[in-house]
Amino acid sequence: MKTRCCLFVAALFLIAAPPVWSAQPAKPNIVFILADDLGWGDVEFHGGNAPTPHLNQLAAENLELTQHTVAPVCSPTRAGLMTGRCWSRFGVTSPQAKRALPWDTVTLPAALKQVGYDTCLTGKWHLGSTPEWGPNHFGFDHTYGSLAGGVGPWNHFYKQGLYSKTWHRNGKMLTEEGHVTDLITAEALRWLADRRNNPFFLYVAFTAVHLPLKEPQSWLDKVPITVQGDVARQYAASIMHLDDAVGQILKALEQSGRRESTLVVFTSDNGGSTAENNDRQYPADDYQSGPIPGNNRPFRGKKGDVYEGGIRVPAIVSWPGVVPAGQCAAPCQMTDWMPTFCSLAGVVPERDLHWDGGNIWPVITGTATRDDHPIYTVGPQFRSRSLRLGDWKLIENTQEDRPAIELYDLRHDPGETKNLAAEKPDIVADLQSRLQLLSRADRSAVVKD
Repeated sequence: MKTRCCLFVAALFLIAAPPVWSAQPAKPNIVFILADDLGWGDVEFHGGNAPTPHLNQLAAENLELTQHTVAPVCSPTRAGLMTGRCWSRFGVTSPQAKRALPWDTVTLPAALKQVGYDTCLTGKWHLGSTPEWGPNHFGFDHTYGSLAGGVGPWNHFYKQGLYSKTWHRNGKMLTEEGHVTDLITAEALRWLADRRNNPFFLYVAFTAVHLPLKEPQSWLDKVPITVQGDVARQYAASIMHLDDAVGQILKALEQSGRRESTLVVFTSDNGGSTAENNDRQYPADDYQSGPIPGNNRPFRGKKGDVYEGGIRVPAIVSWPGVVPAGQCAAPCQMTDWMPTFCSLAGVVPERDLHWDGGNIWPVITGTATRDDHPIYTVGPQFRSRSLRLGDWKLIENTQEDRPAIELYDLRHDPGETKNLAAEKPDIVADLQSRLQLLSRADRSAVVKD
């Protein structure tokens, strides 16, 4: 009887035990999906008014990074992803038309290619707006989309001027029909279908939900009636359209049998925007007029700010059977992804790449914490800079309408409502000293040729 009881208790223990996560396969496939101007509160799982069922499910069943930050604007974030370094090292702090990276830069796709990866970018590059400066010269085997920034959804033109014609495939300019979200998605699906035995890195850089917005009627018809206003409905439709595109990519991975060998990351390049949708810098295409209703609540600020609303964005990490579900509140930044992916892929750099980011895989898998890694952020034109260390965040401003020094305790005040700089002079002095040390490397790798 005693033996039976022991066996019964052991069986109950096995049933109740938490899942044992398997060891990661060698050289996982990597799919990195980047939204454009998608704010923290724009997704339904953060209270947004547009249904995002695919992202809701991805967040619920996988790992959400609740303190994942990026640059305040687009090109800097992309420079950080491609290099593992703060964008200010390259002098890149604003949207970048000229070539952003020196030719000898070891980029993320170039590093992965060294260990056998196929590499693809479908979508927005924005680190050099001509074919001569394009992504094919920085480690990508196959590229498609906009060499410059966000484009008109149907005509695929960037802002009027030298770089307006920007739509390409592998550096050859194209004229195509179709909505930009559908085109970027279709190219990603075609490329995935062609993969064979090599591991791959697929970077899907959507232009959604960047202005100017002009969604298909089929998506506008699906917007909840509670969303009122022409631009607001366009915005919601764009979010829903983006969500569906993410769902298509995940479905393709599942149907090809690659889902369990693929690490998927979804995030955004900066906080939500409140700029005018009908931006006259873009070639006219009957765009609705009015401000973009980017939602960064509950955080302060918007796209362009180093406040949390400009830099803290939705972020989800998914690798079935390897990454546990839940939430991770460790502070991390876009610069962390190159060191992390390189570690997973077995990349051993031949020289010091001067990464500002670090390998966050132990944090993601719950085997380590991260309280002492400084997160350095530089705003447009170097007008503001911030340093986060643990729960403390220091901001230095040169803008006349803001305090020169701001200090926030993000654990107790994530909305950055109470400036504690005057009350905590010792913490300010320590963080200022650290910030000055980190800033010495700014502009150390600017393009010179």
